[in-house]
Amino acid sequence: MMCTEVKEKQDQDPILLKLKANVHKQKVLAFEQGGDSVLRYQGRLCVPRVDELQERIMEEAHSSRYSIHLGSTKMYRDLREVYWWSSKKKGIAEFVAKCLNFQQVQVEHQRPGSMAQNIELPKWKWEMINIYLFTGLPRSHRKHDSIWVIVNRMTKSAHFFPVKITHSAEDYAKLYLQEVVRLHRVPVSIISDRGAQFTAQFWKSFQKGLGQR
Repeated sequence: MMCTEVKEKQDQDPILLKLKANVHKQKVLAFEQGGDSVLRYQGRLCVPRVDELQERIMEEAHSSRYSIHLGSTKMYRDLREVYWWSSKKKGIAEFVAKCLNFQQVQVEHQRPGSMAQNIELPKWKWEMINIYLFTGLPRSHRKHDSIWVIVNRMTKSAHFFPVKITHSAEDYAKLYLQEVVRLHRVPVSIISDRGAQFTAQFWKSFQKGLGQR
């Protein structure tokens, strides 16, 4: 049903109309039109930016009872098989990060020394992370007295950042956006040793920063 609507509404998007015209003039090679006059990019349906079609496709893929709140990487891979639109990967990452239900399911908290948890095994690199804070270290010349460690749960590779004990959850969120998201992707699961309140505040600040990018 969604594919039918995508095909019917392509001509309502001026960008896709321009692409169709360029296909006829043989000015673009990656796009094509078959006998049904539907615009495709490397065999994938081009989704017009009208009637919130792109958002509805993401909502359907993310929230259906079959997908059970997919992470951004898995969701992107699945949608890439069928659909194309400009900046799709970034849009999916932002959509997943802002999904309230997904946050409630995925934001976890681990207390040191507590009983072992059944932790979901990651499927993609940097989709599930653990974060730790090591304090009480000798102060550096830049006044750093702690180390913030971000561990990729799948490969066990990690990033180490010098921080200050006075840093807030918002400071950590900004640091993660600047130094980790640019290299990897938006995480879908966080386990922290700082407590549920810190984790919730970190995720809230992270969302806000992601929306401003």
